[in-house]
Amino acid sequence: MEDPVAPGAGSSSANSNGNGGGKGKQAAPKGREAFRSQRRESEGSVDCPTLEFEYGDADGHAAELSELYSYTENLEFTTNRRCFEEDFKTQVQGKEWLELEEDAQKAYVMGLLDRLEVVSRERRLKVARAVLYLAQGTFGECDSEVDVLHWSRYNCFLLYQMGTFSAFLELLHMEIDNSQACSSALRKPAISIADSTELRVLLSVMYLLVENIRLERETDSCRWRTARETFRTELSFSMHNEEPFALLLFSMVTKFCSGLAPHFPIKKVLLLLWKVVMFTLGGFEHLQVLKVQKRAELGLPPLAEDSIQVVKSMRAASPPSYTLDLGESQLAPPPSKLRGRRGSRRQLLTKQDSLDIYNERDLFKTEEPATEEEEDSAGDGERTLDGELDLLEQDPLVPPPPSQASLSAERVAFPKGLPWAPKVRQKDIEHFLEMSRNKFIGFTLGQDTDTLVGLPRPIHESVKTLKQHKYISIADVQIKNEEDLEKCPMSLGEEVVPETPCEILYQGMLYSLPQYMIALLKILLAAAPTSKAKTDSINILADVLPEEMPITVLQSMKLGIDVNRHKEIIVKSISALLLLLLKHFKLNHIYQFEYVSQHLVFANCIPLILKFFNQNILSYITAKNSISVLDYPCCTIQDLPELTTESLEAGDNNQFCWRNLFSCINLLRLLNKLTKWKHSRTMMLVVFKSAPILKRALKVKQAMLQLYVLKLLKIQTKYLGRQWRKSNMKTMSAIYQKVRHRMNDDWAYGNDIDARPWDFQAEECTLRANIEAFNSRRYDKPQDSEFSPVDNCLQSVLGQRLDLPEDFHYSYELWLEREVFSQPICWEELLQSH
Repeated sequence: MEDPVAPGAGSSSANSNGNGGGKGKQAAPKGREAFRSQRRESEGSVDCPTLEFEYGDADGHAAELSELYSYTENLEFTTNRRCFEEDFKTQVQGKEWLELEEDAQKAYVMGLLDRLEVVSRERRLKVARAVLYLAQGTFGECDSEVDVLHWSRYNCFLLYQMGTFSAFLELLHMEIDNSQACSSALRKPAISIADSTELRVLLSVMYLLVENIRLERETDSCRWRTARETFRTELSFSMHNEEPFALLLFSMVTKFCSGLAPHFPIKKVLLLLWKVVMFTLGGFEHLQVLKVQKRAELGLPPLAEDSIQVVKSMRAASPPSYTLDLGESQLAPPPSKLRGRRGSRRQLLTKQDSLDIYNERDLFKTEEPATEEEEDSAGDGERTLDGELDLLEQDPLVPPPPSQASLSAERVAFPKGLPWAPKVRQKDIEHFLEMSRNKFIGFTLGQDTDTLVGLPRPIHESVKTLKQHKYISIADVQIKNEEDLEKCPMSLGEEVVPETPCEILYQGMLYSLPQYMIALLKILLAAAPTSKAKTDSINILADVLPEEMPITVLQSMKLGIDVNRHKEIIVKSISALLLLLLKHFKLNHIYQFEYVSQHLVFANCIPLILKFFNQNILSYITAKNSISVLDYPCCTIQDLPELTTESLEAGDNNQFCWRNLFSCINLLRLLNKLTKWKHSRTMMLVVFKSAPILKRALKVKQAMLQLYVLKLLKIQTKYLGRQWRKSNMKTMSAIYQKVRHRMNDDWAYGNDIDARPWDFQAEECTLRANIEAFNSRRYDKPQDSEFSPVDNCLQSVLGQRLDLPEDFHYSYELWLEREVFSQPICWEELLQSH
């Protein structure tokens, strides 16, 4: 895979002041002010209001359906309608679809499916478009968007019950194997939307079926609920000796990335793959239910809190704005006066409740020069301005301070105590006792955490407190079981592995998983807004570019919005898909999760995500790459107005773009999953200078996004040096308030015994060996012959009944002559080999 550029490098060179020694210090005020002014103009207003965003499995139903279609495809809605009406008039006289009884509707759908089985591709495409029009809600007979969505859902259940999905699955197999279409696309200098017409129609019907049936509502009938469970089972398990549907879509992704099928509509493939995985394995809330059930099965205590609910109740922190930087030299008192007031300001520190108080001042900002990226100076001798100009560390210039009454009223709403219950690992207790025993009695007792003889009373109390907050994860139990199975394979017997949808998906993905991960990351790299167009990059715009390129400015603007929207939807689907896979595999078995994680890391996922965030994230989240009048189902109900420059630039009236914020949170969660408790990967965050990149993302006032940014900053704090911590006390305070505490975790001081760099390579190698042992033991058949039982009894071996083919006795003598008598036996080699 193409290596993404180290994110920190580009930003460092772009933002360095280029001055050295004393001259740089003398010229700092003017240069700093000009730089701030320039940066404020380029990044726009940073006074970001709190974003009313509710994280979930997906966006609203209408929004998820509308993202299936690009604006270039809008003309095809009319084509679908025409194909349906032409066919419907030949079968039903004097009535419309909505006027038919259910039995008549079923009879018509059966006829449609029969007419799909024709040789002519053109006729088959017309019938497929008629089915697509039904799945789209027969909008020609509806008066409102609500009606379109209602009938789309009704028709999708009807189509599924009549066997439409199976019929379209066969057609999809045919189109994937269509070598003529592949070779035609490979010969073309520029691929357009016309090259994927058949595939787009098939995938659109399948997506609409999955998305409409997946959606659960209280008003659903028992028949619909039964159909949903049947459909979920059909997609989850291998039916009719075929692989699960998700694996077929994964193979389409790899085929697209290999360049063998550049005409595949990759956005539709990825959206369908994401929704199939979500439907078959379950979303985030279902994951929480499964986690509770699994802990109960393993005899572990219940969870202290529901993480989803805790995050929902959090408040976003308010990062200070740029505006104080402009007048910092005029507003800030001289350093001598600051030193004199140091004591009073420390008293003020104890009164400040949280980062949320917008008017608080950073006590350390003017006393210590901010050196956010001191690691840059070690590398290239340049000192960047990012530390001095960092958003979070600057004091806000605000109107006169609010009254004490208003501040106290705001404080009343603050949650009491910390949001998370602290956790302690078994390893932490063992480490604490090892240090205490070495200090007080001069020797250790290994993993014994019960014997406290010879230790002073305070140590007894500390151990008691640690054990009260001890947390045993499902992964700990799974690792322990795996160690036992490796040590005692004969006595423990063969492991019974339940055939869950997650387990079946992993088994199917196992041998091609590295290719799947590389392909997804290649597409993510091509869709990232920070990626530059390269000749060797993948063309992901095949299903959005029209046959004839725009000739007017208005058409170019519309296509530009469509392309940006197309890329955003691809990022959304890949980020959600990878996160779902990691979470489900981690719950199913920790080594399945680690296997996927390692291949993501080997494919440069960590620098790729950092490269994605090395942009103005606030602008990305508030981007208006949508044209509401062209979105489905709005575009099917009303006549399209004549587009103007104003209407294109206006976008929607939303405060932010849901899919972009959703993507950012997913990518941050993904980065957390990859780096948690992995010191070698944490060092990658440090090497790629992720701290300033991540801190810029804190400008977005959304609690969940800020939480995962702070988590990523917390794990690397010990490696960033004392000066960084000193200069970023406000960030340290936010970490303390919002991130879960681990007792004995000295994240803020850098004295961790696990922070030894020479162990990093060994850590990854040990993990890889454990993963390979797990995959070999569970999935490599036959089992290792060393542990296979051997039958040494000649009579029982000769007495075994073997199933021979019916015609074997006709050719037995010929076989004996060819395979036995005519083959020379070299007895010396036989004896030597034994």
